[in-house]
Amino acid sequence: MTVKEARSTDLAGTTAPASAPGRHRAVPAPPRKGRAWDDVPRWQIYVPLGVYLLFTLVPFYWMLLFAFRPAGSTSLVPWPLTLEHFDKVWNERAFATFFQNSLLVGVASMLMTTVVALAGGYALARFNFRVKQGFMLALLCSQFIPGALMLVPLFEIFANLRMINSLGSVIIAETVFQLPLTMILISGFIKNVPMSLEEAAWVDGCGRFRAFCAVVLPLLRPGLIAVGSFAFVHSWNHFLFALMFLSDQGKQTIPVGLATLMGADSVDLGALAAGGVVAALPVVIVFAFIQKWLVTGFSAGAVKG
Repeated sequence: MTVKEARSTDLAGTTAPASAPGRHRAVPAPPRKGRAWDDVPRWQIYVPLGVYLLFTLVPFYWMLLFAFRPAGSTSLVPWPLTLEHFDKVWNERAFATFFQNSLLVGVASMLMTTVVALAGGYALARFNFRVKQGFMLALLCSQFIPGALMLVPLFEIFANLRMINSLGSVIIAETVFQLPLTMILISGFIKNVPMSLEEAAWVDGCGRFRAFCAVVLPLLRPGLIAVGSFAFVHSWNHFLFALMFLSDQGKQTIPVGLATLMGADSVDLGALAAGGVVAALPVVIVFAFIQKWLVTGFSAGAVKG
């Protein structure tokens, strides 16, 4: 056997040298588990969403069609565009006054509801008292009472206070109706603010009210915007209290004004659609500007920190 053959035989019988110390052998990564919806065909997601979107947008298109289409036209496209229906409801049907009254009621009830609920929610979140659980249960149970059942006692109270046919009666009624749920939501927001932040402000010399305004209140901005916007929208759209407590046409709100456009024998569809656009426009603007705070605000009060 030659030297070359012996060397090749020795190399064939030896094993591979062990890896140097401190060097790790590459381990293959486990197969990645796909999410459940990754296996779902895309058409099973987009088709239901498209049907839902169509079902939602068709009524709005129908309202815009009648609002901007000339009277007597049967076209499915609002062309040529006309503003005659808006001129009719805004000037002839006093919708400018209805809009002003609704705006006053909505803003005032929103501010009153938020301020009173902020004080009550802080008390529920930061203080322990004997009837706290019973009070919370009463707030929750009050949500099962329909607004129609509150009409008789509220009417008697406002009649004794000589507030019938006054926008103040509607503002107070809207505030009372929305206060329980708003207070519960705000108490959840405040519970998520650590008590240690307030205690640190106390150590620095702040009183309870100053510490609340300087430390807690800025952290509640998303939640306050969320509950305040819903309070405004509810007051803007509410029909029952304005119908029962206001008798003067010059003090009516937009929902009652829309009802006056529907006569016993005929309905002016163009004017009614134009009034609906006027009524929906402020709500759309409000939600367009506050949408980024809605999810943040309601999720902040969902889980106690």
